[in-house]
Order: sequence, then C-alpha cells, then structure tokens
Amino acid sequence: MKIYKFLSLFFIAFTVFAFSSCNSNRDDENTQDTTPGNLQIKFENGFNNLGNIVLNQTVQTSSQGQKHNFSSLKYVISNIALIDENGNEFKYNENNPDKGAFIVDQADAVAGVVYLNLNGIPKNNYKKIRFGLGISQKAYLLGQDGQAEFWTKAKQKGMSWSWAAGYVFVKLEGKYGTDTPSKEFMNHTGNMGNTIANNTPDLYREITLNLPTTARVTAQIRPSVHILADLNQFLSGDKALTLTATNDMMMGSSEHLVNVTNNLTKMFKVDHVHND
Repeated sequence: MKIYKFLSLFFIAFTVFAFSSCNSNRDDENTQDTTPGNLQIKFENGFNNLGNIVLNQTVQTSSQGQKHNFSSLKYVISNIALIDENGNEFKYNENNPDKGAFIVDQADAVAGVVYLNLNGIPKNNYKKIRFGLGISQKAYLLGQDGQAEFWTKAKQKGMSWSWAAGYVFVKLEGKYGTDTPSKEFMNHTGNMGNTIANNTPDLYREITLNLPTTARVTAQIRPSVHILADLNQFLSGDKALTLTATNDMMMGSSEHLVNVTNNLTKMFKVDHVHND
C-alpha cells in the first residue's frame, strides 16, 4: 500500500515537473521569437468624438454658431513611428512616401472607419504612436522620382497641385451658413514647394499620442489602434474660426490655413487598442 502511494506521488510530481518544463520551454521560445508582425491603424472621422461623418449630410455647429458639413474630407498621414516602453522608436519608412504615406479619405470609409495596414513591425510592446499630418519637406525634396508611386496616388485622389507646388495635406470642402449650410467652401492646406526658398510657412505637423493600452506586436498578435479625429477642431479649436467670403475658397498656406492646420493637429486621440 505504501509503495502504491509512493508511486502515485512520484507520478504526480513527475507530471507537474514535465508540464512546468514544457511551459518554460514554450516561454523561452516565445521570448526568443523575434519574427516581425503587423499593426493596423483605424481612423474614424467625426464631430466632438462621435464618429462616422456622412459626407454631404452630417451637419456641425461651430463655437461661433456657424453650421457646416463636408462633401470632401481627406488628409495625408506619413512618417508613422511607434514608441516602446523604454522610449525607443521604430520609424515606419520614414520620409519614404511610396511606402510610408497614406491618404485618409472619408469617401473610402467602411462603417465610418478608414484602415491603414502596416507590416514588418518589430516585435515589441508599444506605448505611443507618432505620425505626420502632410508630407515633410525632407520627403518632398527627394524629388518626384523619389516618390513616384505616392505622387501618382495623390494626383488620382486630388491631393496634389503641380509638382512645383507639391501636395495637398488636408482637403476640406462642403457648405456653410448661419441657419443651414448653403454656401460652398473649399479649404486646402499644404506647402507650396520648397518652403525655405519660397519663404512660406511649413504646414507639415507631427502628432504624438499615448496608447491607453499597450500595443503588443508579435508574429501572432496584430494590434489595432483606433484613432478618433474630431473635425469640430476645424472651426472650433484653439483658434475659433469663421468662414467668410475672404477665406472660404483658399488653397496653400495663408494665415487662415495656418490656423486651420494648427487646429487640426489637436483633433486626434486614441480611443482604444485591440490586441488580436
């Protein structure tokens, strides 16, 4: 009987040891596996943090009491960087528009969301995300040959002027008015070529956002970062703006469009992160 109990205890102990050893080996394998993974960024454009703007329909009232809607809502995202728990950065195709720039177009939204898919992301735990609104001067000055694919895409999307003038960074079109939106407006922000040579403001901006939940990139886990863009900032941001006959049809980097740009840099926030 004693021998039977001894053998039973020995078998249990051996099983626990084997199971623990197996799990330990798996943990070691997972730790050593540095296979890159993927990450998805979801942009949802809305007003006052309520998503899904419907073009030509959703009406917003600004802080100045002006009503407006959008018939076109597009902006360029580039130079995406992921920042880990130790402050180290992974820069996704920095200053390489062909591989690292995207156009967020509300007309392409699926259930209110525009999806950007990034691949080849190093395995890591990321706590922050940074991205550019527009195209940096360093990227633009590579010349047309250095970004032929994205330049073609931008032309097709109506997000460019002539090559000498460069890209449209943000395209906002629609209608505005006091009682109902009835008068057309067009605000296109962007640099006009070489900003230093032309002595014009550089409207490229970089935005850094904290992630409420760590994005854990592995070969098996593709995090999804859901970003809300509050377009109420357009007219009701740090600088309260009113559309008038003097600024409702503007392109480039005038003082009004500098103010628009500065307002729009505050419109982004990370709503949540899924680690799937």
